[in-house]
Amino acid sequence: MDWGGFQHNFNVPYGLALRNGFYEKLKGIDKFGYLPTAATAYKTVWDGDNIYTYPSSAVNMQVVSDESADNGITIFIEGLDANYNVITETVTLDDTDSAGAVTTTQQFLRVYRAYNSSNTDLVGDVTVSNGGTTYAKIFATSQQTLMAVYTIPAGKRGFLITGNISVEKNQPVVAQLMVRRYGGVLRSTGVISTFGIPFQRKWELPPVFDERTDIEIRAKAGATTSIAAGFEIILEDK
Repeated sequence: MDWGGFQHNFNVPYGLALRNGFYEKLKGIDKFGYLPTAATAYKTVWDGDNIYTYPSSAVNMQVVSDESADNGITIFIEGLDANYNVITETVTLDDTDSAGAVTTTQQFLRVYRAYNSSNTDLVGDVTVSNGGTTYAKIFATSQQTLMAVYTIPAGKRGFLITGNISVEKNQPVVAQLMVRRYGGVLRSTGVISTFGIPFQRKWELPPVFDERTDIEIRAKAGATTSIAAGFEIILEDK
């Protein structure tokens, strides 16, 4: 199909054209997270219960389920290597070795997505960790990570297109878009507050993030509740 003519004549949404490769140097990224234990202090919107911790160097990850019934299930892991290049690896769960976990052959500086890539549902919860620090977690209820966390790969720059947040209960919520440009600190580059009402923003002038920039959403609520949040980024080849 001639996507150029199709878009011109029928005004195809840019997202559809993007997914079908009409824009050769562009790629869409959709990050979505869920924080089931939001409270009055800020936490990263992810499967953990804390402010997310990033590896300080590229490390091999240990992957394990808390249920032995999950032996044989494959887990797909996506992240970045020491040079911020995208890497992926698929491991097969097996708690029969002495460590009780499977170790990745590749070293990850960042992990921003993992999911069950087999045809069998996970029974237990899976952690991806190193040295006692968890960098990704898959709950059996989701079968994949729910992380509003991302890092721009090497050779790319990112344009933030949309962001969203919603809360389970009728509670006040404050959320921050936290960004760390390479060599800097994680700092707030946007704040919203709402009271029990879903919020979505579409940037007419999208923020631009260079390669090796860390991005996450943090949120807090007036009382214990759960919060969902996410963002969309368009990556451009540099």
